[in-house]
Amino acid sequence: MPAPGENLRINSTRLWNSLMEMALIGPGLAGGCNRQTLTDADSEGRHLFAGWCKAAGMTMGVDTMGNMFATRAGTDPSALPVYMGSHLDTQPTGGKYDGVLGVLGALEVVRTMNDIGVQTKHPIVVTNWTNEEGARFAPAMLASGVFAGIHSQDYAYSRIDPEGLRFGDELARIGWVGDEVVGARRMHAMLELHIEQGPILEAEGKSIGVVTHGQGLWWLEITLTGKDAHTGSTPMHLRVNAGLGMARITERVHQIAMSHQPNAVGAVGQVFVHPNSRNVIPGKVVFTVDIRSPDQAKLDAMKAEVMRAAHAVAAELGLGCGIEDVGHFDPVTFDAGLVKIVRQSAEKLGHSHMDIVSGAGHDACWINRVAPTVMVMCPCVDGLSHNEAEEISPEWAAAGTDVLLHAVLEVAQVVS
Repeated sequence: MPAPGENLRINSTRLWNSLMEMALIGPGLAGGCNRQTLTDADSEGRHLFAGWCKAAGMTMGVDTMGNMFATRAGTDPSALPVYMGSHLDTQPTGGKYDGVLGVLGALEVVRTMNDIGVQTKHPIVVTNWTNEEGARFAPAMLASGVFAGIHSQDYAYSRIDPEGLRFGDELARIGWVGDEVVGARRMHAMLELHIEQGPILEAEGKSIGVVTHGQGLWWLEITLTGKDAHTGSTPMHLRVNAGLGMARITERVHQIAMSHQPNAVGAVGQVFVHPNSRNVIPGKVVFTVDIRSPDQAKLDAMKAEVMRAAHAVAAELGLGCGIEDVGHFDPVTFDAGLVKIVRQSAEKLGHSHMDIVSGAGHDACWINRVAPTVMVMCPCVDGLSHNEAEEISPEWAAAGTDVLLHAVLEVAQVVS
């Protein structure tokens, strides 16, 4: 059977309704979502997704990291599956689409295939990867990292959240420890749909981003140790102020990123100040530096410069300084053949498109180590993400999912 023509589209209303229904689970305070990984809300979202997959005729497998794999059978039992998906967990103040579009868009692809009665040689699997965000348990993309052999499961299970709770214990508590060995599955390919999380596509007036590369990343957790002291009665020259050290390092991170332009970014994100009292000079500060670039040499140089700057600032102020790597991946080059298929699918559908480098990390960045992988992106309003005001249009969601549909049908080989 020839590949379906340009008239084939997903059910955009059904997709949008699914996105809105999932957004009701773990609602935020300002219109977004707080469905952090391994919380009760995460479990509730998983159950909703699993129910939808069962209704679509798929069988569900879960591995010991809680990764969910919903399978639609192919006609050739020996053919390796084509995977789609992303993640359902969110930031503490996350939006309704980051990750979720990739999971529910993949589900909508299967629903559409069911509607038209199409069969493929290769099985198709819709995936929800556990703890992509890394907001509660660092590092990000933790479970896909175990799947790809980057991390051990023991390492992942030992991760601690800010409340001192262990990843492994929380996964068991919510009831999503599966029986599959992590990474035992083999893949023909993986395609991940995602919102851009940046402003480029909207600014350029493009509906589709064909993702050719992904930025590399380092997360450096810096611990500065000084001395708690009264803010009113301690003379300035006798203070050992960990907060001041963090402020100076924050400025240096910005300067370092600016000195490596173009295609380099850096900022301080997560911060814990101790004792966090109005009238106590901070005696300890723990914060995370996030630096990224698609250029390996720039990424390595920025890491070295940030570490030198942190130790120099600490020495100048008399602070203790510890630095731990809590997240890392090298720049990613996605599969050229799959990139070509995504680009051709966008053109067949008449969607404006452009090649783009992903500024954020995604599960596809790790899976790229073990299988041919590609990403499809749609715009988001003002490039805003990791924010409850994150927004996309139903038309953008449909366009990205339509491209995913056509690309997956090409890769999975339509037979009837």
